[in-house]
Amino acid sequence: MSCPASSSTDPATLPSDVHDLIYIANVSFPVQLDTGSSDLWVLPTPGFLPNAEATVSTLLSRRDAPTHYGIGSTLGLVAFAPTVFAGITIPQQAFLNSTSAQNPAISYGAAGIVGLGFDSLSQIDSAINKTGSSAGRTLLYNLFQDNPSEPNFIAFSLQSTSDGDGVQGTLAVGETDPSYANVTSTNKIPTWPVTAPSRWNVLLDSFIVGSQTHAVSTTVPAAPQNKAVALLDSGTAYTYAPTDVCTAIYGGISGAQYDSTLGQWIVPCEAEIDMALQIELSSNQIFPINPLDVTPTALGDSNTCVGSFIPQAVSVGSGQFDWLIGDNVLRSVYALYDFGDFDSSGDVGNPYVQMLALVDPDQASVEFHNARGGTPNTNITYNVSNSESGSTTVSLSTDVATAIENLSKFLPVILGVMALNALVLIILVVVGIILLCKRRGKNARIRKIPGRLSPMVMDNPSGPRDSELSRNLPHTYQPVSMALTEDTLFVPPTPGFSKDSSRFGDRPNSIA
Repeated sequence: MSCPASSSTDPATLPSDVHDLIYIANVSFPVQLDTGSSDLWVLPTPGFLPNAEATVSTLLSRRDAPTHYGIGSTLGLVAFAPTVFAGITIPQQAFLNSTSAQNPAISYGAAGIVGLGFDSLSQIDSAINKTGSSAGRTLLYNLFQDNPSEPNFIAFSLQSTSDGDGVQGTLAVGETDPSYANVTSTNKIPTWPVTAPSRWNVLLDSFIVGSQTHAVSTTVPAAPQNKAVALLDSGTAYTYAPTDVCTAIYGGISGAQYDSTLGQWIVPCEAEIDMALQIELSSNQIFPINPLDVTPTALGDSNTCVGSFIPQAVSVGSGQFDWLIGDNVLRSVYALYDFGDFDSSGDVGNPYVQMLALVDPDQASVEFHNARGGTPNTNITYNVSNSESGSTTVSLSTDVATAIENLSKFLPVILGVMALNALVLIILVVVGIILLCKRRGKNARIRKIPGRLSPMVMDNPSGPRDSELSRNLPHTYQPVSMALTEDTLFVPPTPGFSKDSSRFGDRPNSIA
Protein backbone atom coordinates (compact mmCIF):
# COMPACT_ATOMS: atom_id res chain seq x y z
CA MET A 1 0.00 0.00 0.00
CA SER A 2 1.22 3.49 -0.60
CA CYS A 3 0.28 7.10 -0.37
CA PRO A 4 2.12 9.60 -2.59
CA ALA A 5 5.14 11.06 -0.87
CA SER A 6 5.03 14.73 0.01
CA SER A 7 7.61 17.44 0.43
CA SER A 8 7.48 20.79 2.14
CA THR A 9 5.80 22.27 -0.92
CA ASP A 10 3.43 19.45 -1.81
CA PRO A 11 -0.23 19.41 -0.72
CA ALA A 12 -1.19 17.75 2.50
CA THR A 13 -3.13 14.58 2.79
CA LEU A 14 -6.49 16.19 2.14
CA PRO A 15 -9.52 14.47 3.66
CA SER A 16 -12.44 14.40 1.25
CA ASP A 17 -15.88 15.05 2.69
CA VAL A 18 -18.96 12.95 1.97
CA HIS A 19 -22.13 14.85 2.96
CA ASP A 20 -20.40 16.03 6.16
CA LEU A 21 -20.77 12.44 7.38
CA ILE A 22 -17.34 10.83 6.87
CA TYR A 23 -13.85 12.04 5.94
CA ILE A 24 -11.69 9.98 3.61
CA ALA A 25 -7.95 10.04 2.89
CA ASN A 26 -5.96 7.93 0.44
CA VAL A 27 -3.59 5.19 1.58
CA SER A 28 -3.44 3.56 -1.84
CA PHE A 29 -7.12 2.87 -1.14
CA PRO A 30 -9.62 5.48 0.13
CA VAL A 31 -9.98 4.99 3.88
CA GLN A 32 -11.97 6.83 6.52
CA LEU A 33 -10.01 8.84 9.12
CA ASP A 34 -10.97 7.57 12.56
CA THR A 35 -9.55 8.85 15.86
CA GLY A 36 -11.91 6.48 17.66
CA SER A 37 -10.06 3.32 16.58
CA SER A 38 -6.46 2.20 15.99
CA ASP A 39 -6.43 -0.41 13.23
CA LEU A 40 -5.95 -0.15 9.49
CA TRP A 41 -8.22 -2.36 7.46
CA VAL A 42 -9.07 -2.51 3.78
CA LEU A 43 -11.78 -4.36 1.89
CA PRO A 44 -10.14 -4.76 -1.52
CA THR A 45 -12.19 -5.47 -4.63
CA PRO A 46 -11.65 -8.17 -5.52
CA GLY A 47 -9.79 -10.36 -3.06
CA PHE A 48 -6.37 -9.99 -1.51
CA LEU A 49 -4.16 -6.89 -1.94
CA PRO A 50 -1.69 -7.68 -4.73
CA ASN A 51 1.44 -6.45 -2.91
CA ALA A 52 0.57 -7.85 0.53
CA GLU A 53 2.54 -10.74 2.05
CA ALA A 54 0.40 -13.59 3.30
CA THR A 55 3.00 -15.29 5.53
CA VAL A 56 1.52 -14.17 8.82
CA SER A 57 -1.97 -14.22 7.38
CA THR A 58 -1.57 -17.91 6.66
CA LEU A 59 -0.36 -18.46 10.19
CA LEU A 60 -3.41 -16.67 11.52
CA SER A 61 -5.84 -18.02 8.95
CA ARG A 62 -7.60 -20.11 11.57
CA ARG A 63 -8.02 -17.16 13.85
CA ASP A 64 -9.64 -14.42 11.79
CA ALA A 65 -9.38 -11.09 13.55
CA PRO A 66 -12.76 -9.39 13.99
CA THR A 67 -12.66 -5.64 14.48
CA HIS A 68 -15.72 -4.01 16.03
CA TYR A 69 -16.72 -0.36 15.91
CA GLY A 70 -19.45 1.77 17.43
CA ILE A 71 -21.40 1.13 14.25
CA GLY A 72 -20.48 -1.91 12.18
CA SER A 73 -17.64 -4.43 12.14
CA THR A 74 -15.18 -6.12 9.77
CA LEU A 75 -13.65 -9.56 9.55
CA GLY A 76 -10.48 -10.67 7.77
CA LEU A 77 -6.89 -11.89 7.87
CA VAL A 78 -3.94 -9.95 9.23
CA ALA A 79 -1.36 -9.26 6.52
CA PHE A 80 1.64 -7.02 5.84
CA ALA A 81 2.42 -4.66 2.99
CA PRO A 82 4.96 -1.90 2.31
CA THR A 83 3.39 1.49 2.93
CA VAL A 84 4.41 5.03 2.07
CA PHE A 85 2.43 7.69 3.87
CA ALA A 86 3.25 11.41 4.13
CA GLY A 87 6.67 10.80 2.63
CA ILE A 88 7.60 8.14 5.20
CA THR A 89 8.20 4.58 4.08
CA ILE A 90 7.13 1.69 6.30
CA PRO A 91 8.62 -1.57 4.90
CA GLN A 92 5.99 -3.82 6.49
CA GLN A 93 2.75 -2.38 7.84
CA ALA A 94 0.30 -4.73 9.51
CA PHE A 95 -3.30 -4.34 8.39
CA LEU A 96 -6.49 -6.35 8.22
CA ASN A 97 -7.17 -7.66 4.75
CA SER A 98 -10.92 -7.70 5.17
CA THR A 99 -13.03 -10.45 3.67
CA SER A 100 -16.31 -8.94 4.84
CA ALA A 101 -17.34 -5.63 6.36
CA GLN A 102 -20.52 -4.17 7.73
CA ASN A 103 -19.69 -0.50 8.05
CA PRO A 104 -21.33 2.72 6.80
CA ALA A 105 -17.94 3.88 5.47
CA ILE A 106 -18.17 1.30 2.68
CA SER A 107 -21.51 2.69 1.44
CA TYR A 108 -19.98 6.17 1.22
CA GLY A 109 -17.11 5.13 -1.04
CA ALA A 110 -14.39 4.21 1.44
CA ALA A 111 -12.53 0.92 1.07
CA GLY A 112 -11.71 0.74 4.77
CA ILE A 113 -10.68 2.68 7.86
CA VAL A 114 -7.36 3.99 9.13
CA GLY A 115 -7.38 4.19 12.91
CA LEU A 116 -5.60 7.19 14.43
CA GLY A 117 -5.75 5.99 18.03
CA PHE A 118 -3.36 4.29 20.46
CA ASP A 119 -1.66 0.93 20.08
CA SER A 120 -3.36 -0.32 23.24
CA LEU A 121 -6.69 -0.26 21.36
CA SER A 122 -5.34 -2.13 18.33
CA GLN A 123 -6.82 -5.58 17.84
CA ILE A 124 -4.31 -6.30 15.10
CA ASP A 125 -1.39 -5.58 17.42
CA SER A 126 -3.00 -7.77 20.06
CA ALA A 127 -3.37 -10.65 17.57
CA ILE A 128 0.24 -10.34 16.37
CA ASN A 129 1.53 -10.17 19.96
CA LYS A 130 0.01 -13.59 20.59
CA THR A 131 2.42 -15.02 18.01
CA GLY A 132 5.40 -13.62 19.93
CA SER A 133 5.96 -10.78 17.47
CA SER A 134 5.75 -7.01 18.00
CA ALA A 135 5.36 -6.27 14.28
CA GLY A 136 1.68 -5.42 14.55
CA ARG A 137 2.12 -1.79 15.59
CA THR A 138 -0.29 0.81 14.25
CA LEU A 139 0.40 2.96 11.21
CA LEU A 140 0.97 6.09 13.32
CA TYR A 141 3.31 4.33 15.73
CA ASN A 142 5.46 3.22 12.83
CA LEU A 143 5.41 6.69 11.30
CA PHE A 144 6.60 8.25 14.57
CA GLN A 145 9.17 5.50 15.20
CA ASP A 146 10.77 6.24 11.85
CA ASN A 147 12.22 9.45 13.33
CA PRO A 148 11.89 9.59 17.13
CA SER A 149 13.34 13.11 17.26
CA GLU A 150 10.35 14.51 15.37
CA PRO A 151 7.13 15.49 17.19
CA ASN A 152 4.68 12.64 17.61
CA PHE A 153 1.43 14.34 16.69
CA ILE A 154 -1.16 14.61 13.97
CA ALA A 155 -3.24 17.70 13.34
CA PHE A 156 -6.23 18.17 11.10
CA SER A 157 -9.31 20.17 10.30
CA LEU A 158 -12.51 18.86 8.76
CA GLN A 159 -14.18 20.78 5.97
CA SER A 160 -17.91 21.43 5.79
CA THR A 161 -20.17 21.41 2.76
CA SER A 162 -23.12 22.99 4.56
CA ASP A 163 -21.77 26.42 5.53
CA GLY A 164 -20.58 27.43 2.07
CA ASP A 165 -17.21 28.81 3.18
CA GLY A 166 -15.23 26.72 0.69
CA VAL A 167 -12.76 25.60 3.35
CA GLN A 168 -10.82 22.42 2.54
CA GLY A 169 -9.81 20.00 5.27
CA THR A 170 -6.18 19.16 5.91
CA LEU A 171 -4.31 16.39 7.70
CA ALA A 172 -0.68 16.75 8.72
CA VAL A 173 1.76 14.45 10.53
CA GLY A 174 4.32 16.11 12.81
CA GLU A 175 3.40 19.64 11.75
CA THR A 176 0.45 22.01 11.59
CA ASP A 177 -1.44 23.96 8.97
CA PRO A 178 0.36 27.35 8.81
CA SER A 179 -2.97 29.14 9.19
CA TYR A 180 -3.45 27.50 12.59
CA ALA A 181 0.12 27.21 13.81
CA ASN A 182 -0.89 28.98 17.05
CA VAL A 183 -2.73 25.80 18.07
CA THR A 184 0.58 24.78 19.64
CA SER A 185 0.27 27.77 22.00
CA THR A 186 -3.11 26.68 23.37
CA ASN A 187 -3.42 24.78 26.62
CA LYS A 188 -2.58 21.10 26.57
CA ILE A 189 -5.70 19.11 27.37
CA PRO A 190 -4.80 15.88 29.18
CA THR A 191 -6.38 12.62 28.13
CA TRP A 192 -8.46 10.58 30.55
CA PRO A 193 -6.84 8.67 32.05
CA VAL A 194 -3.77 10.88 31.94
CA THR A 195 -1.31 8.01 31.55
CA ALA A 196 -1.58 5.04 29.20
CA PRO A 197 -5.00 5.85 27.72
CA SER A 198 -6.54 3.59 25.10
CA ARG A 199 -8.75 6.28 23.55
CA TRP A 200 -8.69 10.01 22.85
CA ASN A 201 -10.82 10.77 25.89
CA VAL A 202 -10.84 14.26 27.44
CA LEU A 203 -12.77 15.78 30.35
CA LEU A 204 -15.72 18.00 29.44
CA ASP A 205 -16.52 20.70 32.00
CA SER A 206 -19.87 22.05 30.77
CA PHE A 207 -21.92 22.82 27.70
CA ILE A 208 -23.61 26.12 26.90
CA VAL A 209 -26.91 26.48 25.05
CA GLY A 210 -28.03 30.03 24.39
CA SER A 211 -27.83 31.85 27.70
CA GLN A 212 -27.59 28.77 29.90
CA THR A 213 -24.47 26.97 31.06
CA HIS A 214 -25.25 23.35 31.93
CA ALA A 215 -23.32 21.21 34.36
CA VAL A 216 -22.27 17.70 33.36
CA SER A 217 -21.70 14.47 35.24
CA THR A 218 -20.09 11.11 34.63
CA THR A 219 -20.69 7.40 35.08
CA VAL A 220 -17.06 6.50 34.34
CA PRO A 221 -15.36 4.98 37.39
CA ALA A 222 -12.76 7.24 39.07
CA ALA A 223 -13.56 10.20 36.80
CA PRO A 224 -14.36 13.55 38.50
CA GLN A 225 -18.08 13.70 39.21
CA ASN A 226 -18.45 17.31 38.07
CA LYS A 227 -17.11 16.48 34.60
CA ALA A 228 -17.99 14.17 31.73
CA VAL A 229 -15.56 11.91 29.89
CA ALA A 230 -15.81 12.64 26.15
CA LEU A 231 -14.29 10.57 23.35
CA LEU A 232 -13.09 12.62 20.36
CA ASP A 233 -14.06 10.42 17.42
CA SER A 234 -13.59 11.66 13.85
CA GLY A 235 -15.04 8.36 12.62
CA THR A 236 -18.54 9.25 13.81
CA ALA A 237 -20.71 11.81 12.03
CA TYR A 238 -22.82 12.90 15.01
CA THR A 239 -22.36 13.20 18.77
CA TYR A 240 -23.85 10.67 21.19
CA ALA A 241 -24.72 12.19 24.57
CA PRO A 242 -26.94 11.50 27.60
CA THR A 243 -30.68 12.02 27.11
CA ASP A 244 -30.87 15.02 29.46
CA VAL A 245 -28.11 16.75 27.49
CA CYS A 246 -29.99 16.40 24.20
CA THR A 247 -33.20 17.56 25.85
CA ALA A 248 -31.42 20.65 27.15
CA ILE A 249 -30.21 21.41 23.61
CA TYR A 250 -33.44 20.83 21.67
CA GLY A 251 -36.26 20.62 24.19
CA GLY A 252 -36.70 24.39 24.53
CA ILE A 253 -37.09 24.99 20.78
CA SER A 254 -40.67 25.69 19.71
CA GLY A 255 -41.82 22.98 17.33
CA ALA A 256 -38.96 20.59 18.12
CA GLN A 257 -39.86 17.03 19.00
CA TYR A 258 -38.11 13.75 19.58
CA ASP A 259 -38.73 11.05 16.97
CA SER A 260 -38.42 7.71 18.73
CA THR A 261 -38.43 5.84 15.42
CA LEU A 262 -35.57 7.89 14.03
CA GLY A 263 -33.81 8.12 17.38
CA GLN A 264 -33.19 11.83 16.85
CA TRP A 265 -34.81 15.19 17.48
CA ILE A 266 -36.65 16.84 14.59
CA VAL A 267 -36.07 20.59 14.74
CA PRO A 268 -37.52 23.49 12.71
CA CYS A 269 -34.84 24.38 10.16
CA GLU A 270 -35.12 28.11 10.85
CA ALA A 271 -34.35 27.68 14.57
CA GLU A 272 -30.78 28.78 15.29
CA ILE A 273 -29.21 27.04 18.28
CA ASP A 274 -26.09 28.77 19.54
CA MET A 275 -24.06 26.43 21.71
CA ALA A 276 -20.51 25.74 22.81
CA LEU A 277 -18.50 23.23 24.82
CA GLN A 278 -16.19 24.09 27.69
CA ILE A 279 -13.12 21.87 27.96
CA GLU A 280 -10.18 22.33 30.31
CA LEU A 281 -11.84 24.51 32.95
CA SER A 282 -8.56 25.85 34.34
CA SER A 283 -7.75 27.54 31.02
CA ASN A 284 -11.31 28.74 30.32
CA GLN A 285 -11.36 27.22 26.84
CA ILE A 286 -14.68 27.60 25.05
CA PHE A 287 -15.36 25.96 21.68
CA PRO A 288 -18.41 27.33 19.83
CA ILE A 289 -20.18 25.01 17.40
CA ASN A 290 -21.52 26.17 14.06
CA PRO A 291 -25.35 26.17 14.37
CA LEU A 292 -25.60 24.50 10.95
CA ASP A 293 -23.86 21.51 12.54
CA VAL A 294 -26.25 21.46 15.51
CA THR A 295 -29.32 20.99 13.29
CA PRO A 296 -28.14 19.64 9.91
CA THR A 297 -30.58 18.87 7.14
CA ALA A 298 -31.61 15.26 6.84
CA LEU A 299 -29.84 13.29 4.13
CA GLY A 300 -32.14 13.26 1.10
CA ASP A 301 -34.61 15.78 2.56
CA SER A 302 -33.41 19.38 2.68
CA ASN A 303 -36.71 20.51 4.22
CA THR A 304 -36.21 18.45 7.38
CA CYS A 305 -33.59 19.26 10.00
CA VAL A 306 -32.45 16.83 12.68
CA GLY A 307 -30.57 17.11 15.92
CA SER A 308 -26.95 16.04 15.52
CA PHE A 309 -26.70 15.29 19.26
CA ILE A 310 -28.12 11.79 19.63
CA PRO A 311 -29.61 10.66 22.97
CA GLN A 312 -28.21 7.14 22.74
CA ALA A 313 -25.44 5.16 24.35
CA VAL A 314 -22.74 3.43 22.30
CA SER A 315 -22.12 -0.23 23.14
CA VAL A 316 -18.43 -0.22 22.20
CA GLY A 317 -16.32 1.17 25.01
CA SER A 318 -19.22 0.96 27.44
CA GLY A 319 -18.32 2.54 30.76
CA GLN A 320 -15.20 4.24 29.35
CA PHE A 321 -16.81 7.52 28.27
CA ASP A 322 -20.04 9.50 28.70
CA TRP A 323 -20.07 11.41 25.42
CA LEU A 324 -18.89 10.36 21.98
CA ILE A 325 -18.07 13.62 20.19
CA GLY A 326 -18.24 13.29 16.43
CA ASP A 327 -17.65 15.37 13.32
CA ASN A 328 -20.55 17.76 13.99
CA VAL A 329 -18.38 19.21 16.77
CA LEU A 330 -14.89 18.47 15.44
CA ARG A 331 -15.60 20.53 12.29
CA SER A 332 -15.58 23.60 14.55
CA VAL A 333 -12.02 23.09 15.82
CA TYR A 334 -8.51 22.57 14.55
CA ALA A 335 -7.31 19.62 16.63
CA LEU A 336 -3.80 18.44 17.42
CA TYR A 337 -3.45 14.92 18.85
CA ASP A 338 -0.05 14.45 20.49
CA PHE A 339 0.92 10.87 21.37
CA GLY A 340 3.77 11.99 23.60
CA ASP A 341 7.38 12.51 22.59
CA PHE A 342 10.13 9.94 22.92
CA ASP A 343 12.69 10.67 25.64
CA SER A 344 16.38 9.69 25.63
CA SER A 345 15.58 6.22 26.91
CA GLY A 346 12.98 5.59 24.22
CA ASP A 347 9.97 5.98 26.49
CA VAL A 348 7.01 8.04 25.38
CA GLY A 349 5.54 10.88 27.46
CA ASN A 350 1.89 11.37 28.34
CA PRO A 351 -0.40 12.16 25.39
CA TYR A 352 -2.57 15.27 25.17
CA VAL A 353 -4.83 17.24 22.85
CA GLN A 354 -4.66 20.87 21.77
CA MET A 355 -7.62 22.53 20.08
CA LEU A 356 -8.15 25.88 18.41
CA ALA A 357 -11.68 27.23 17.92
CA LEU A 358 -12.44 27.87 14.25
CA VAL A 359 -15.93 29.32 14.68
CA ASP A 360 -16.68 33.02 15.04
CA PRO A 361 -20.21 32.85 16.52
CA ASP A 362 -21.42 36.01 14.75
CA GLN A 363 -20.10 34.86 11.37
CA ALA A 364 -21.56 31.40 11.96
CA SER A 365 -24.95 33.03 12.56
CA VAL A 366 -24.63 34.82 9.22
CA GLU A 367 -23.80 31.51 7.52
CA PHE A 368 -26.78 29.87 9.21
CA HIS A 369 -29.29 32.47 8.07
CA ASN A 370 -27.79 32.65 4.59
CA ALA A 371 -28.66 28.97 4.33
CA ARG A 372 -31.94 28.92 6.28
CA GLY A 373 -33.28 32.47 5.96
CA GLY A 374 -33.98 35.01 8.68
CA THR A 375 -31.89 37.61 10.46
CA PRO A 376 -28.50 36.75 11.98
CA ASN A 377 -27.81 37.24 15.67
CA THR A 378 -25.05 39.58 16.76
CA ASN A 379 -22.71 39.93 19.72
CA ILE A 380 -22.88 36.21 20.45
CA THR A 381 -20.43 35.31 23.17
CA TYR A 382 -20.20 32.60 25.80
CA ASN A 383 -19.50 32.99 29.50
CA VAL A 384 -17.05 30.66 31.16
CA SER A 385 -18.15 28.62 34.13
CA ASN A 386 -15.51 29.41 36.74
CA SER A 387 -16.85 27.07 39.39
CA GLU A 388 -15.35 23.64 39.77
CA SER A 389 -18.82 22.46 40.74
CA GLY A 390 -20.13 23.22 37.29
CA SER A 391 -22.63 25.85 38.46
CA THR A 392 -24.81 27.73 36.00
CA THR A 393 -23.69 31.05 34.60
CA VAL A 394 -26.34 33.34 33.06
CA SER A 395 -25.67 36.31 30.80
CA LEU A 396 -27.78 39.05 29.27
CA SER A 397 -29.43 38.69 25.89
CA THR A 398 -28.12 40.48 22.81
CA ASP A 399 -30.93 43.06 22.86
CA VAL A 400 -30.49 43.82 26.54
CA ALA A 401 -26.73 44.06 26.18
CA THR A 402 -27.09 46.42 23.21
CA ALA A 403 -29.49 48.64 25.16
CA ILE A 404 -27.10 48.76 28.08
CA GLU A 405 -24.21 49.55 25.80
CA ASN A 406 -26.13 52.44 24.19
CA LEU A 407 -27.21 53.68 27.60
CA SER A 408 -23.62 53.69 28.81
CA LYS A 409 -22.62 55.88 25.87
CA PHE A 410 -25.17 58.59 26.72
CA LEU A 411 -25.07 58.17 30.50
CA PRO A 412 -22.65 61.12 31.11
CA VAL A 413 -24.88 63.46 29.10
CA ILE A 414 -27.99 62.27 30.91
CA LEU A 415 -26.36 62.72 34.30
CA GLY A 416 -25.18 66.20 33.29
CA VAL A 417 -28.67 67.27 32.27
CA MET A 418 -30.13 65.83 35.47
CA ALA A 419 -27.53 67.67 37.56
CA LEU A 420 -28.27 70.97 35.79
CA ASN A 421 -32.01 70.53 36.32
CA ALA A 422 -31.42 69.75 39.99
CA LEU A 423 -29.25 72.86 40.38
CA VAL A 424 -31.90 75.08 38.77
CA LEU A 425 -34.57 73.56 41.00
CA ILE A 426 -32.49 74.18 44.11
CA ILE A 427 -31.91 77.79 43.10
CA LEU A 428 -35.64 78.32 42.50
CA VAL A 429 -36.51 76.76 45.87
CA VAL A 430 -33.96 78.96 47.67
CA VAL A 431 -35.23 82.12 45.94
CA GLY A 432 -38.81 81.18 46.75
CA ILE A 433 -37.98 80.65 50.43
CA ILE A 434 -36.19 84.02 50.62
CA LEU A 435 -39.11 85.87 49.02
CA LEU A 436 -41.61 84.11 51.28
CA CYS A 437 -39.62 85.00 54.40
CA LYS A 438 -39.43 88.66 53.40
CA ARG A 439 -43.17 88.77 52.79
CA ARG A 440 -44.00 87.06 56.07
CA GLY A 441 -41.67 89.48 57.90
CA LYS A 442 -43.69 92.45 56.65
CA ASN A 443 -47.23 91.11 57.14
CA ALA A 444 -46.95 88.77 60.13
CA ARG A 445 -49.42 89.25 63.04
CA ILE A 446 -49.63 87.54 66.42
CA ARG A 447 -52.69 85.34 66.93
CA LYS A 448 -54.60 86.45 70.01
CA ILE A 449 -56.67 83.32 70.49
CA PRO A 450 -54.72 80.08 70.23
CA GLY A 451 -56.08 77.66 67.67
CA ARG A 452 -57.70 74.39 68.68
CA LEU A 453 -55.67 71.22 67.97
CA SER A 454 -58.51 68.75 68.64
CA PRO A 455 -59.48 66.52 65.67
CA MET A 456 -62.37 67.37 63.37
CA VAL A 457 -65.33 64.99 63.64
CA MET A 458 -66.01 63.03 60.35
CA ASP A 459 -69.49 61.81 59.42
CA ASN A 460 -69.77 58.03 59.09
CA PRO A 461 -71.15 57.08 55.63
CA SER A 462 -73.97 54.61 55.46
CA GLY A 463 -72.08 52.11 53.24
CA PRO A 464 -69.45 49.59 54.38
CA ARG A 465 -65.93 50.71 55.04
CA ASP A 466 -62.98 49.84 52.82
CA SER A 467 -61.67 47.54 55.54
CA GLU A 468 -64.90 45.60 55.48
CA LEU A 469 -64.75 45.29 51.69
CA SER A 470 -61.24 43.96 51.97
CA ARG A 471 -62.38 41.26 54.36
CA ASN A 472 -65.10 40.10 51.98
CA LEU A 473 -62.88 40.16 48.86
CA PRO A 474 -59.36 39.12 49.84
CA HIS A 475 -56.56 40.45 47.63
CA THR A 476 -54.33 37.98 45.90
CA TYR A 477 -50.69 39.00 45.42
CA GLN A 478 -49.45 38.43 41.88
CA PRO A 479 -45.71 39.01 41.56
CA VAL A 480 -44.18 40.36 38.36
CA SER A 481 -41.07 38.47 37.27
CA MET A 482 -38.00 40.51 36.43
CA ALA A 483 -35.84 37.47 35.70
CA LEU A 484 -34.33 36.72 32.32
CA THR A 485 -36.04 33.84 30.58
CA GLU A 486 -34.34 30.74 29.18
CA ASP A 487 -34.80 31.96 25.62
CA THR A 488 -32.60 34.94 26.36
CA LEU A 489 -29.66 34.91 24.00
CA PHE A 490 -26.22 34.58 25.53
CA VAL A 491 -23.56 37.32 25.49
CA PRO A 492 -20.12 36.12 26.85
CA PRO A 493 -16.33 36.73 25.84
CA THR A 494 -15.37 35.82 22.30
CA PRO A 495 -13.51 32.48 22.19
CA GLY A 496 -9.97 32.19 20.88
CA PHE A 497 -10.00 32.25 17.13
CA SER A 498 -7.82 34.00 14.59
CA LYS A 499 -9.33 37.10 13.00
CA ASP A 500 -7.83 36.22 9.68
CA SER A 501 -8.36 32.50 9.67
CA SER A 502 -11.36 31.06 11.43
CA ARG A 503 -13.58 29.94 8.60
CA PHE A 504 -12.94 33.07 6.51
CA GLY A 505 -11.68 32.35 2.99
CA ASP A 506 -9.47 29.53 1.82
CA ARG A 507 -6.91 27.96 4.13
CA PRO A 508 -3.47 27.35 2.67
CA ASN A 509 -2.71 23.67 2.31
CA SER A 510 -0.46 22.23 4.98
CA ILE A 511 1.72 19.21 4.38
CA ALA A 512 1.40 15.76 5.88
